[in-house]
Amino acid sequence: MSALNPPIAPGQTREASSFGQLIRRNGWVIGLYLLVGALLITARLIRPEYGAPDLQSLATAVLPLAFAAAAQTVVVISGGIDLSVGALMAFTSVTAAVIMKDRGDEFGLIAIVLALALGLVAGAVNGLLVVISRVPDIIVTLAMSFVWAGCALLVLNSPGGGAADWVKSLSVGSYVTEWLPRALVLALVAIGVVWIPLRRSRMGLAIYAIGSNQVAALRSGVDVRRTKVLAYAVCGLFAAMGGLALTMNTGIGTPVPGPYTLSSVAAIVLGGVSLAGGRGGMLGPLAAAFILALIRSNLFFMGVDPNYSTVIQGVILVIVVMIGGLATLRRARA
Repeated sequence: MSALNPPIAPGQTREASSFGQLIRRNGWVIGLYLLVGALLITARLIRPEYGAPDLQSLATAVLPLAFAAAAQTVVVISGGIDLSVGALMAFTSVTAAVIMKDRGDEFGLIAIVLALALGLVAGAVNGLLVVISRVPDIIVTLAMSFVWAGCALLVLNSPGGGAADWVKSLSVGSYVTEWLPRALVLALVAIGVVWIPLRRSRMGLAIYAIGSNQVAALRSGVDVRRTKVLAYAVCGLFAAMGGLALTMNTGIGTPVPGPYTLSSVAAIVLGGVSLAGGRGGMLGPLAAAFILALIRSNLFFMGVDPNYSTVIQGVILVIVVMIGGLATLRRARA
């Protein structure tokens, strides 16, 4: 029997077998989305008036973290990590806000294009420094976080700037039905337009390959250095989207980096992306971003001290990491 056509159990159709394999491969992600649903139901039970406007507000608030998690996902799959995501978001946010301040709506498109290009170039610079210096990613990107944070302060030393009205409207409200937030649609479309073609390309396979085993990828003809630079460039592109989301939500630019770097790492860990590299996708971290926000909001509705909610989130992440580690050991022994 060919490995491409595994045997089917008696009484089981090939379609059922394929469906079962799909469930097993994506069990963690499916569980995350079920948890999102459970947390939304819990929010409704705690606060009966919780409805579509609250869901829209939730999606708008989660949007920057969703893009930050997408940025971190790409580079972690490639076997690295980027601690400059939050600073790069601040840099692109203030750059876009300064360009759009007191100008016509047409400058909104110019600001978006320039911010995305800036993020792409800044991410590529991070990757080049990692490749050329051969210093661990965590050290290089930590140092670059101070560089990008300083650049943000040079552009705008205090919150300010502005945003075109049509840019601010991109993440507010809903489409078709009030239960479909614009911010969620924006996140899915923006991430999908970049990630789906990349994931299906040879370069996308190379990103997974160098994360799984860099030596084996090199021996297979993968250009490890170029692939790593590309991964960081895409990370910077998603970080720029996160910075634009911040400007959309507030209407101004804020030069001080938010907690998005550590939050993005938390989201990818909860989302099933292996910190060892080579495994994971975008759907898990996106669900995890909503889970982290819902846990915090539900605890707030219950009257729990915000400091305790942070502790609870940390405990959840520790448990998730332990479960992921045990699953990895189990697969290695199998």
